Amino acid sequence: MQNPHPRMGDKPVLIDPASRAIQSLLDHLAPTDATVLIIGETGTGKEVVARYLHHHSLRQHQPFLAVNCGALSESLAEAELFGYEKGAFTGALQTHQGWFEAADGGTLLLDEIGELSLSLQVKLLRVLQEREITRVGSRQTLHVNVRVIAATHVDLTAAIREKRFRADLFYRLNVAAVTLPPLRQRREDIPLLAEHFLVLYAHRTGRPLSQLTPDALAMLMTYSWPGNVRELENTLHNAILLSKEALIDPGQLRLPAPSVSTPADADDSVIDHFIRQQLTQGANQLYQRMTHALVHNALLLSGGNQQQAATLLGISRHSFRTQLAHLGVIKSRQKISAQSATHSASSTPANQERQLRIGYQKFGNLGVLKARQSLETQFSKLGISVLWSEFPAGPQLLYALSNDEIDFCTTGEVPPIFAQASGHALVYIAYEPPAPQSVALVVTADSPIQTLTDLRGKRIAVNKGSNVHYLLVQMLDEVGLNFSDVKVVYAPPKYPLTPSDYQAIDAWMMWDPLLSEAEGNGALRVIADGCQRVLNQQFYLARREFANHHGDIITLLLNALQQTGHYIDTQRQEAAQCLATELGMPVLSLEQALMRRNHQTREMDIQVIRNQQTIADRFFALGLLPRAINVRDAIWHP
Repeated sequence: MQNPHPRMGDKPVLIDPASRAIQSLLDHLAPTDATVLIIGETGTGKEVVARYLHHHSLRQHQPFLAVNCGALSESLAEAELFGYEKGAFTGALQTHQGWFEAADGGTLLLDEIGELSLSLQVKLLRVLQEREITRVGSRQTLHVNVRVIAATHVDLTAAIREKRFRADLFYRLNVAAVTLPPLRQRREDIPLLAEHFLVLYAHRTGRPLSQLTPDALAMLMTYSWPGNVRELENTLHNAILLSKEALIDPGQLRLPAPSVSTPADADDSVIDHFIRQQLTQGANQLYQRMTHALVHNALLLSGGNQQQAATLLGISRHSFRTQLAHLGVIKSRQKISAQSATHSASSTPANQERQLRIGYQKFGNLGVLKARQSLETQFSKLGISVLWSEFPAGPQLLYALSNDEIDFCTTGEVPPIFAQASGHALVYIAYEPPAPQSVALVVTADSPIQTLTDLRGKRIAVNKGSNVHYLLVQMLDEVGLNFSDVKVVYAPPKYPLTPSDYQAIDAWMMWDPLLSEAEGNGALRVIADGCQRVLNQQFYLARREFANHHGDIITLLLNALQQTGHYIDTQRQEAAQCLATELGMPVLSLEQALMRRNHQTREMDIQVIRNQQTIADRFFALGLLPRAINVRDAIWHP
C-alpha cells in the first residue's frame, strides 16, 4: 500500500496481485455497514485497512476510534469499552463515556480482539446483537450507532478450539473477512512502499529526499520482513536519521544477514511469481490448466504409469485417479499416451442417441433458448435429444438435479450452496455477472413499513435456500436485527398475490421478472433492493457425473447460451416478446427485468468462487447449513 501510515485515508496504490485483490474487496465493503474482521500478522497494516474502510464509507465525517483490546486491563476493560457512571467504583469521580459512545455515528476498531476475556466477549456479543450498551454502575441501556471493525493477528478458529474465544462472537464478527498477506508474500509492493516512506520521513525530519542504491533496494526485496510493513517503515526511518548522504546503501539499512535459502525455497518463489503474474493478467481457468499440466506431465515422465505419476506428484494413486476423473481423462489399466490423455472418458457409440435434460425457469438465457427452439435443431444433428422441465425457483431445480431428474440447470447463488452442504454431487459450470437490482423486499402500497428498521416483529415471506434468502440475512444484519426479531415464513414464490396473501404476510422477498411486474402494477412498492447488499449472480450447474462423461455436450450448450446472451442484450425487445408468450406477462415488464441483467455467460474465476464461499460461510455461521463446505470442491474442470 502506498499510504500505510495509520493517519492517512487516501486510496492505496497497489502493485502486487495479492494487494490488488484486497483493494477490490475493500472497495466493495467500504460503502456498507457490514462488520468486518481483519486478519493479518503484526505490522501488516490492519489499522490502515480499517481507516480506509471508514474514510470511504458514509460515516467518513463521523469519528474513527481504535482501541487495542490487548492493552485493556482486566479490571477496567468493561468501563473503558462501555463507559461508567459516577461512583460506580473507587476513582469514578464523574460519569465517563466508553469507546462505543465516543464512536457513535462512526467506526470503532477493536484491535487484537482475540485478547478480550471470555466475560467481556459475552458482553460484546450482546452489544453487537442489540446495538445497545450499559455503562458500569447503570441499569439504563443506551443505543449506539457504531460500525464495528475487529482485527487480530491470532488464529481465532484455534482459539475457539482451545476455549479461549467464543464461537458465536466469531461468527458475529466474521460477517466479512479481510486477510492481509504478509509483506514477504507481496514483494512487488516493496519499492512503492519504500518510496513512500523515504518521502514521508524526509518531510518530517526536514532533510533532503534520500534514494536507495540498487543494492539497497535488492536487499529490501530479498529480506523476509518478519515485522512486515511496520518493520520496513522503521528500517527506512532509521536509515534516514543515520545517513549523511543522499544515497542509502545496504549498510545503512542495518538488516540482519539473509539466511541461505534452499533450492526448494527458490523454486517456490518462482512458482509464486508465475501464479501471481497469471492471476494479474486475468488468466482463464488457471486452476484447471495447472492441474491438467501437472497430470499431463507426470503421465509423460512416468510413461503413462499412474502409480509412478502419483509418486512424482506426491499424492496417492487414488487421489491421482480422482484428478483424472475430474479432468475427463480416460481411466485405463494400460499405459496412457500423451495424446490419449486429452480425450474424454465419455465416448459414446455413434449409433446411440444421447440425452440432455434441462431444468429451467421461464426467464433468463435458458428461458429464451427454450422459447427459440434453436438448441433442439443444433443437437438433433448430433444425435442428442433435449428434454425441458420447468421449475418455479432455484431450490426446486437443485432438488431435481440431486435426484437425477435433470442434468443441467441455472440458479442463483444460494441454492447450490444448500445443495452442496447436503452432499449432492453437483458442479459449477459457468456464471452470469451480478444483478443486485433484480431482487428486493416489497410491501403493499399502503403498508406502514417504510424502512428496514420497521421490519421488527413483521411477517416476511421468503423462499428458503434462494438468493432472496441471503438478501434477507443481509438486510436484517444491516439494521441490527436477526431472524429472531422477525417472523420468517418459508414459502415457494407466488405471484400474483391475493387479498388473503396481503392479510397473512407483511413483506415479500421477490425477484425478477415477478419483481418488475409487481413494481409496474402499482399494488406493491420496493423497500430496498440488493444493491450494495448482494451480488445476485446466476450459475449454470450440472450433475457431476453428467459433466464428467459428457463434457462435449456441456461445451456446446455453453456456446449456445453465450449466443443467446448476446441476442438478449442486443435484441432486448424481441427477446422480451419471446418470453411474454411463455410467461403471459407484459412485454414492458420483461424488458425492464432483462435490462437489469448482463446475460453474458462466463467461465468460473477465482473471485466468483470466493464470493460464493463468503455466502456459504455466512449461512453456516447462522446455523442454516448442516455442515461447512468448500465451494472449490464443486468447480467443474473440463
